[in-house]
Amino acid sequence: MGKKLVIVESPAKAKTIGKILGSSYVVKSSVGHIRDLPERTLGVDIEHGFAPKYVFSKGKAKVISELKKAAKTCDAVYLAPDPDREGEAIAWHLQETLSDAAKGKPFHRVQYNEITPRAVKAAFENPGTIDTHRVDAQQARRVLDRIVGYMVSPMLWRRIKRGLSAGRVQ
Repeated sequence: MGKKLVIVESPAKAKTIGKILGSSYVVKSSVGHIRDLPERTLGVDIEHGFAPKYVFSKGKAKVISELKKAAKTCDAVYLAPDPDREGEAIAWHLQETLSDAAKGKPFHRVQYNEITPRAVKAAFENPGTIDTHRVDAQQARRVLDRIVGYMVSPMLWRRIKRGLSAGRVQ
C-alpha cells in the first residue's frame, strides 16, 4: 500500500500531525489559502450569478507545485484544514486545484478539534467529504466583502481618509 497525502494549513501543524500519523502518511502544509479573488479587479461576475473568479494567491506557486507533485505519487489525499468555514473553503480549493494531478484518486475531508493522537487518529478512521454548504457560506461572505469593499471604499477615500477599506462583511 502506498503513502497517503495529508494537507493541513500550517507547517507547525503538519510536523505535529506527521509524528502522530507515522510513515505511511506524507503531511504537507498549504500555508493557508491557495486561491482567492484577484487583488486589482472585482473578481466577481455580477451579471452571471455573482460567480467568483479565483486566481492562485501571490507567492503560492512553489506550494502548489509541491502539493501537485505529492498528489501524483500518493494513493489518496486527505484534506485536513481547520474545521471552520474558512478551512472548508481551503479544502475545496485544494481539491479543485489538485484533482487533475491526483487523477481519480480519492479525496477525503478529515476534521479534528484538538491535535492529540486520539483525536487525530479517530478523524482519519472516519473521514468525510467537503461540506459544500460551508464552502458556499464562505464564498458568499467573500463575494460580499469584495462587492461592498469595491463600492464603498472609494467613497471612504474621498470623504474620510485615503486607504480605508469597507471590506470584511460579517
